Amino acid sequence: MAAMGKEDGRAEVAGEDEKLLMEDQVTVLDLDMLRSMVAMHAEKGGPGKLNREKGGVLRMWEGEIVGDCFSDGKTAMQSTCCPCHRFGKNMQRAGFGSTFLQGSVYFILVVVALSNLLAFIITRTCCFLCLATASTVSAGIYAGYYRTQIRRKFKIQSGESFLDDCVFHLICPCCTLCQESRTLKMNNVQDGIWEGRGETVCTGRFSEDDKPSSLLSPPSVVSTKPPEFRSM
Repeated sequence: MAAMGKEDGRAEVAGEDEKLLMEDQVTVLDLDMLRSMVAMHAEKGGPGKLNREKGGVLRMWEGEIVGDCFSDGKTAMQSTCCPCHRFGKNMQRAGFGSTFLQGSVYFILVVVALSNLLAFIITRTCCFLCLATASTVSAGIYAGYYRTQIRRKFKIQSGESFLDDCVFHLICPCCTLCQESRTLKMNNVQDGIWEGRGETVCTGRFSEDDKPSSLLSPPSVVSTKPPEFRSM
């Protein structure tokens, strides 16, 4: 009877411990999935269903084009002083060619536009102005096209169109390059593969004071061997 009473007592203690564990359970959430849910909610006007296998995950740009331009000083400096290199690095990260190839194409378009503009200032010939305008628009369309490809490839929800992407690169190319670089860099995009930030957040209540002492530390080891007595 005593043994049965002890077993019943242990069962009650175990039940209480499980109840405390259920009350103190902690939920780990993936921040990348949370951002995806926010993007899907903004697009559909309600909570969407996430489906990794069918590509139901949506993402967002990191920060605003102008407002967060200087949040990363190094990227902002590169985009301002050497936009061709920054554009090539972005394309390599996104998986749209090498840094040298993409940077060279962008560099040629920019140089042609600037040289024709300089020629127009010196000679006042309208054909140079037309060539400068055409080269500038071509550079904006080229960069805007690949911005659209980045949005489509990585399912970035922004409400922008191809025309918007071209206008952004025409009006404020440095800030637009900063946003693209910031998004690819912060989400660990390498060779066209979006790894994500890998950040998690814990929700729920976890308090060691509420748990029984048996859950906080293991019981001490007690020897079952009888002590040995030595004769004097």
